[in-house]
Amino acid sequence: MPPKRKSTGKSACAEPQKPDKRVLRSKLAVLATTYELLTESGLAGVSIDEVAARSGVAKTTIYRHWPSRSALLVDACSKVGSSFDIPDTGTLRGDLMKLATEMAARLRVKKFSSAVPSVIDAAERDPEIAAVYSRVHAGFMAPLHAVIERAQKRGELPRTSVPSEIVAAIVGPLFYRRWFSRERLDDHFVQGVVERAMLSPKAKS
Repeated sequence: MPPKRKSTGKSACAEPQKPDKRVLRSKLAVLATTYELLTESGLAGVSIDEVAARSGVAKTTIYRHWPSRSALLVDACSKVGSSFDIPDTGTLRGDLMKLATEMAARLRVKKFSSAVPSVIDAAERDPEIAAVYSRVHAGFMAPLHAVIERAQKRGELPRTSVPSEIVAAIVGPLFYRRWFSRERLDDHFVQGVVERAMLSPKAKS
């Protein structure tokens, strides 16, 4: 008979290792630096050399976590904008006003509004970045779709209303004013955008 193995006192299932705090700090520093460079000069201005120099993280360490510049850019692009909470003010108008006001405030932030056009441009050429941007955009717009669909369920909007058209009626003017006409995105403008968006679905009912 084979000799019995001595018990080590440990369970058969090893406990999962806790993440190394130094590794986590390095990764966060690299992503923060990449995002910073992205907002300053677009994707073209992001290089592994510059990220290493500014973050203080060695190139070898960066490549250990991201095998290529594209992989790092894709990861950084996914951090461009977090989605908004879904409001519940009791009315669709109130919900849309809250979301539109928050979007306008986000668009006024220089870092965010500087990064997004660069990502959109890169998405035209890089399928990986295009896929990431698609997910980011869907998450960004999800609260608008949620409040519109909720309004349809409670009878505040006709079922024939198309949520994507209402979203476009709100987001389109905000994006146009921020990146094309560059006029002020003030509360008066935002209120007008929401009022006009509220009229379009009811005209079809």
